[in-house]
Amino acid sequence: MAVITDVADALVAELNAASLSLPLTAARHYVPSFELQDMKDLHVSVVPKGVVITKSDRTRNTNDFQIDVAVQKKFETGDAAEIDPLLTLVEEIADFFRLRRLTAYPNAHWIKTEHAPIYAQEHWDELRQFTSVLTLTFRVVR
Repeated sequence: MAVITDVADALVAELNAASLSLPLTAARHYVPSFELQDMKDLHVSVVPKGVVITKSDRTRNTNDFQIDVAVQKKFETGDAAEIDPLLTLVEEIADFFRLRRLTAYPNAHWIKTEHAPIYAQEHWDELRQFTSVLTLTFRVVR
């Protein structure tokens, strides 16, 4: 299997074992695609995004693997009482992986997290759905 999918699978395993404020079941996808009526339930998708390869030393390369983690849920009112717990979950996921090595893939260690925009405005407006995507970067030297 490709290293990026190994890293993504390790991320899924750690998310599913984590104790966070909302119960979740993360799954790896290439293209997360769900029916709108199914979005009433919380979806956490882990998607391999990209890799940047640079020289590390004479015999090895540094591979920075980017993995997207999407938190999605259709909302009723969109008020703070409904959305704040979802945004808190996203922040908890970001905090959970900061400075972390992946247990199932210990050669991968966290480098950075990107979270912009905080939520997808078009999903909010068109689908009445909260969608927030973190891009986590894990480094593997090989």
